[in-house]
Amino acid sequence: MQEKQSNSRKFEKVCEILEKNGRDETKLIPILQAIQEEYRYLPEEVMTFVATSLNISPAKVYGVATFFAHFALTPKGKHIIKVCDGTACHVKKSTELIDAIRDKLKLTGKNNTTPDMLFTLETVSCLGACGLAPAVVVDEEVHGLMTRQKTVELLDKIIQEEEKK
Repeated sequence: MQEKQSNSRKFEKVCEILEKNGRDETKLIPILQAIQEEYRYLPEEVMTFVATSLNISPAKVYGVATFFAHFALTPKGKHIIKVCDGTACHVKKSTELIDAIRDKLKLTGKNNTTPDMLFTLETVSCLGACGLAPAVVVDEEVHGLMTRQKTVELLDKIIQEEEKK
């Protein structure tokens, strides 16, 4: 029964997003953006529901969701950490920052999200902050001229703040 209620609430929010966008298939991208903002990713059953609601094929919704790198098909953590590995950052050892984050958060293999869903690590090609290389963005806040130590300290600060909640 609990799962049924949870699902109905999940689809209730999706219905609100669809209504807000006039159930217009030409607004598929803003609809998916709003859903991802709400859930931090695009669940498969929600994409199927959106397709049915907009009277379009699930393949079309999935195609849009996989075409744009902005969309995620797997759950992301509460805090998104983006490390730039573009040329300027790479030359200034951004890979050391990635290694420090993976070590601190005990991320292994292709697993980029912590089991507690607190952090997700993403490597990006460019953050547009080359003058601050190497740069890290946490929850849309840019941190420049980062070192391995500064990166670990930043994570420690976030972890401490989370423990207070």
